[in-house]
Amino acid sequence: MTMSACPACDAAPLAEAVAGRAVVRSDMILSLPDIHCAACIGGVERTLLALPEVNAARVNLSRKRVVIDAPALEVDDAIAALEAAGYAAMELDSGLLEGADRDAKGRALLLRLGVAGFAMMNVMLFSVAVWSGAAQATQIMFHWISAAIAVPALAFSAQVFFSHAWTALRVGRLNMDVPISLAIILAAGMSVYETAQGGHHVYFDAALSLTFFLLVGRYLDHRTRMAARSAAQELSALEVPRTSRLEDGKPVTVNVADLNLGDVIVVHTGMRVPVDGVVQKGRSEADRSFLTGESMPLIVGPGDVVAAGDVNLSGPLTIEVTAIGEDTTLRRMAALVETAEGARNRYTALADRAAQIYAPAVHLLAFVTFGGWIFASGDMVLSLNIAISVLIITCPCALGLAVPAVMTAASGRLFRRGLLVKNGTALERLAEVDTVVFDKTGTLTEGVARIDTDKLSPEELAVLSALCASSSHPVSRAIMQAMPQDVVAADVQDVREAAGLGVEGIWQGRIVRIGRAEWVGAKRSPGLCIGHNSPVELSFSETLRAGAEDAVAALKSAGYQVAVFTGDTPEAAKKLAATLNILDVRADMRPEEKLEAIRDMTGSGRRVLMVGDGLNDTAALAAAHASMSPASALDASRAASDIVLLGRSLSEIPDAVATAKSARARVIENFGIAAGYNAIAIPIAVIGLATPLAAAVAMSASSITVLLNALRLR
Repeated sequence: MTMSACPACDAAPLAEAVAGRAVVRSDMILSLPDIHCAACIGGVERTLLALPEVNAARVNLSRKRVVIDAPALEVDDAIAALEAAGYAAMELDSGLLEGADRDAKGRALLLRLGVAGFAMMNVMLFSVAVWSGAAQATQIMFHWISAAIAVPALAFSAQVFFSHAWTALRVGRLNMDVPISLAIILAAGMSVYETAQGGHHVYFDAALSLTFFLLVGRYLDHRTRMAARSAAQELSALEVPRTSRLEDGKPVTVNVADLNLGDVIVVHTGMRVPVDGVVQKGRSEADRSFLTGESMPLIVGPGDVVAAGDVNLSGPLTIEVTAIGEDTTLRRMAALVETAEGARNRYTALADRAAQIYAPAVHLLAFVTFGGWIFASGDMVLSLNIAISVLIITCPCALGLAVPAVMTAASGRLFRRGLLVKNGTALERLAEVDTVVFDKTGTLTEGVARIDTDKLSPEELAVLSALCASSSHPVSRAIMQAMPQDVVAADVQDVREAAGLGVEGIWQGRIVRIGRAEWVGAKRSPGLCIGHNSPVELSFSETLRAGAEDAVAALKSAGYQVAVFTGDTPEAAKKLAATLNILDVRADMRPEEKLEAIRDMTGSGRRVLMVGDGLNDTAALAAAHASMSPASALDASRAASDIVLLGRSLSEIPDAVATAKSARARVIENFGIAAGYNAIAIPIAVIGLATPLAAAVAMSASSITVLLNALRLR
């Protein structure tokens, strides 16, 4: 049994149809949306390794995936084995996920940071020797050695700033990287000139230390962003890659991409529907909770519409294809997510907004200083040295560290409290919210209906246990979870599942049934019927997620508006709202309606925090000003969110908002530190009292001060 930190990186294309059967060529990837602990890892891996075809199975808990090395295993068999062991599983398309977990940019930044730090330390050693009074010949030699180390190191390490600065200059604008690049180039260029002229003062160490500290800030900023992935890509990966198409009345396994409008496919029990279509034959129930949030399955039969992503629960369905490709429900939802992500990603970070004013001011100040000293002294070298000092001392290193240092400290604090921050500007946006919108099923509630067994007789409990034990239907599973441990199942014979209706069997010569109201003669579903006795109506209730009441109460007392958006029925929504004392409750909402409601709130000036877990929440999560998802959420929802709640409790949400507000205060303090430093240091540099080396030391001191202030959040 082995573990992999990044199983998707090793995954190859999933499968091909061989002799009408879907056989995996290499590793297959399954999504495991319900796993949450180390015990789940062991259970999943043991279940899979018990299959004779499986060579290895590697679970990634943070991604909620398992990679299976089983060249001869069918995907459906792997899913069936896991579901029999109590783990919900869905196939992911590894081709769409390929490369999603690679972090080439982070590795490149870390390499540049290492080169700059190594070069800086070595050049400083030579500088110490020069400052200590080395002879003229030794000084010149050390200067040339420093140049040989610094110039290539700067050319490599500072490429990040050079490329961004050039990109901005090409379109006629300034950004923070322009003064940074100018300071590095002028300091290095002036030092090379001084070395060639046999001068006493070179500033390679200043250029390298400037580059090093700025790369630290850039890498911290990247680390806060690296967990974010495309939610639209995750949605696409959930699509079923293959299905059974009827050709001359016989099922043939084909790629879903090869389906055409009007084709007829067969979707077996337990499988997800791959495309939108209309049921031609069969009767079953469809689990649409991932799409709509509705906790109870929907009955479907001939003439009913099914959507891509529905799970067929209780009987085979023959479906005529009515929408393929970009027209399916999942693809349309992915398009909504992409649009919403694009709108939110236009949010500009505080440091970037400050740079729009800061960068032109720095250039103007350095140019005026250079011109003034040329006019006053006529000495080109002296004037250029002073202008370089101004550029270095005003270089936005502290400004560049102000935001990422604080956000990294705040993210660390929240992680220790069970919240994972995935987006670089998430805490800035979270600090601005005034409205919190919750999804219901799976977010405020556990997402699993609980049945009330207190009013059932021992006989009814025994029959109920026997009927439900043989069924994988969500209602049957909910009943078994709520069943008292001391109940002994009755000896029910000939148990069978009636597609779309329920489960029946023979007990003591009487027909016993549990299922839909019209089937068992009850007024409300589900009902239990034992022979000719009057049917018993079973009452379901949803269990609140831990901390839900505390979180809602704390948010309301802090002055936030709280609302619930759900795709569930109005009755279920109102019952929950009454429990939590929430007035703004909207039910029967489709994904696009949730998105539109969030946009309406935003358009009216409200800043919304969306908390949700299902596919039906994904577009709304992406469109909200800030967003959160429980760790139990679907991959696509977690990918669209800024923050993931790693624990089961919602009680940390108010603390996350409070921490975000504290982080914003620290950022503003850091801007104040940077401004105060500049107010003192700039006049000293302008009047020529600071060499480029002294400017670099002052710049480093301001950067360290900013970092220490950020650490107060921890």
